[in-house]
Amino acid sequence: MSRLRQGRFANLPLRPWMVRLGFALFPPLLGAHIHLEELSSDFRYARLTMPLWISNRTLWGAHFGGSLFALTDAILPVLLKQNLGADYVVWDKAATIEFMQPARSRVWCEFRVDEALLARIRAETSATGKSEPLLALRVYDRQNQTVAVVDKKIYVRRRDVDST
Repeated sequence: MSRLRQGRFANLPLRPWMVRLGFALFPPLLGAHIHLEELSSDFRYARLTMPLWISNRTLWGAHFGGSLFALTDAILPVLLKQNLGADYVVWDKAATIEFMQPARSRVWCEFRVDEALLARIRAETSATGKSEPLLALRVYDRQNQTVAVVDKKIYVRRRDVDST
């Protein structure tokens, strides 16, 4: 089987301003008014926010579930890819979302990539060729109440390992 590919820009060493610009212009995030509020220069931390807007709310005045999910969808693979480097392929593999209560205000989610997670991924990919960490994320409202819990499974493989 051919080597895993992620597109022509996958191995581009990104700068925080490039990711901010990409997130500001990416249509699915733009349409939901998702904003990359903070991004650390080492790509270990990010915070995304989303106001309650006419384009992302339900008939009942709460955030649309798909928009809450979109808030958690895009940044984690970018953070992992930038920390692991060009020798790795990183994809979202699966996710589940549990809605805890209606979100009727600005919501936010924080993403952290620590050294323990990176070490675990490197060890698993060295031993088996791939890693599939399961990461729990929480989406909070303005009052810091949990409105959704998202479990994301990320697929990470070394480029030099056959994908069969």
